Amino acid sequence: MTYQKGFSKTAKKMSSLALNPIQIFSQGAEEEKAETARLSSFVGAIAIGDLVKSTLGPKGMDKILQSGEGIQVTNDGATILKSIVDLPAAKVLVDISKVQDDEVGDGTTSVVVFACELLKEAEQLISQKIHPQTIIAGWRLATDEARKALTEFARDHGKDEKKFKKDLMNIARTTLSSKILTQYKDHFSNLCVDAVLRLKGSGNLDAIQLIKILGGGLQDSYLDEGFLLEKKIGVGQPKRLENCKILVANTPMDSDKIKIFGSKVKVDAVSKVAELELAEKEKMKDKVNKICKVGCNVFINRQLIYNYPEQLFSDNGVMSIEHADFEGVERLALVTGGEICSTFDAPDLIKLGHCDLIEEIMIGEDKLIKFSGVKLGEACTIILRGATKQILDEADRSIHDALCVLTQTVKETKTVFGGGSSEMLMADAVSRLAARTPGKEAVAMEAYAKALRQLPSIMIDNAGYDTAQLISELRACHTQKKHTMGINMDEGKVDDMEINGITESFQVKRQVIMSGSEAAEMILRVDDIISNKKLKSKKDEPRLLPTRSDLWFSPSIWTTSRSIWSTGGWIRSSSRGLWSTSRGLWPTSRGLWSTSRSLSATKSTTNSSLCRRENPSRQRQRISRRLLFVSCMLCIVMLLFC
Repeated sequence: MTYQKGFSKTAKKMSSLALNPIQIFSQGAEEEKAETARLSSFVGAIAIGDLVKSTLGPKGMDKILQSGEGIQVTNDGATILKSIVDLPAAKVLVDISKVQDDEVGDGTTSVVVFACELLKEAEQLISQKIHPQTIIAGWRLATDEARKALTEFARDHGKDEKKFKKDLMNIARTTLSSKILTQYKDHFSNLCVDAVLRLKGSGNLDAIQLIKILGGGLQDSYLDEGFLLEKKIGVGQPKRLENCKILVANTPMDSDKIKIFGSKVKVDAVSKVAELELAEKEKMKDKVNKICKVGCNVFINRQLIYNYPEQLFSDNGVMSIEHADFEGVERLALVTGGEICSTFDAPDLIKLGHCDLIEEIMIGEDKLIKFSGVKLGEACTIILRGATKQILDEADRSIHDALCVLTQTVKETKTVFGGGSSEMLMADAVSRLAARTPGKEAVAMEAYAKALRQLPSIMIDNAGYDTAQLISELRACHTQKKHTMGINMDEGKVDDMEINGITESFQVKRQVIMSGSEAAEMILRVDDIISNKKLKSKKDEPRLLPTRSDLWFSPSIWTTSRSIWSTGGWIRSSSRGLWSTSRGLWPTSRGLWSTSRSLSATKSTTNSSLCRRENPSRQRQRISRRLLFVSCMLCIVMLLFC
């Protein structure tokens, strides 16, 4: 009996513990489980896809992005997604868009849209009671089959220089067709291909410089050999110099300068100040002499040079260029073969850069310094002209994407056809494999094929053509093994992409399929979301000073008054009767104080919009005077009672 009673008590305790919720998360943490978490992930990811899918394809629309940094007009998926979204699942799509931009430069919108279409299909399959792991297994089979079909369909003209250059031109045109440069895509395709071919397969995009200059039109942009620095040659310096030995530096020319206004100097005559200035000039002169002993005739500094050192350089026949931007200095050291230095005590260890000619040129109304005949022969500069800053920024992003795609194509010379032909080819291959696959994985594979077909469908929708008609015709062509057929976006019909020269990079297409599948799989595997929103610290909150009327009802004043009341024990002890009365009135006063505190909180909340910022020292002085006045008044009242 005793054992049974003990067992029943233990069981009751365990059952009560099981029913009581246990808090395992920190304060402010939130949790979403199972279907709620999965639905939240799907909704966030699909919303991101709906946001950017209108920018897909040659007829895609642009978006205006407004932030504290200014206004941007773009249709680049990575640029749109950089500064938005807060949901965890949406951030996954933002990250894959950034990776796509960094890896291959193009396909940033396609990878996000493809991942979102996969998640839409997964949502329908889950509603049919198909487990997420089964869906993932089918997707993996479909991804392998799609990649295999794309590889077999790819063409390689890397060994034929003429055909390969034609492929590069077609890829550049296809990439720029969806950009702001589509009207001049032939002109900019030539610029990009010429710049990439100068790299001779190295893929070093640092050797290609992009300079944006306001004025003119986009068609006025051109490719210039050599390197351009957006600076002016100093006053009294030669505007043209041959056989240049360049010292690139990042050093303060005023490191030995005495900061008179920031230090205390005691002198007994004005002549002593002149002596300080002379000593300062001697130190600066010594530094200039060290630089000249290196053997350079051109000195380019990342920092300021100032008038006196500039005059000394001019006297020694050295051209000096100051305040060059950091990126320009690094690129200049790269193309001239020099190194950036900051100390000059060991001239033998300093590596100088070389070029044949340095001259100052004018582009529009801007003066630039041109370096011709640099050591890095593949160095070149693309000068972009445009009417507004927003146009130049978008043209810069478009050219950068095209250059990235072309450099990747030079490394991986395989190409595929565009216009939706590659997606339909992969979808057809996945559908054939699904027909031969038993089990529920076949349903997931068919959903994967449907998501692939959505990419050309969205492009057709953005162009305003009949989606159902064109997609049905395109599917019929691919069923008949006509895998070069795609959508001609200019004419709105199914056409041969090989004849029209609509070519895309194999590397870009493969990366879209791989990254999109992996991102969708990652989101699909989620069954729990735990978020911990950090509470805002009081240090970060702005300090709002109270108004004059708030000070009379401030809780701090009444708290001080209570302390003064308690410290006046000698008065209360001398008057026992008054002390008894005060004890009787004490609860009432506490109630009045609590009421005043609540009124103060309400009043400060009401007048929060009228609060003003003030010097903290003046605020403390004013409050201390008010407290002293209130304390004195209380003491006088208590003395009168005594």
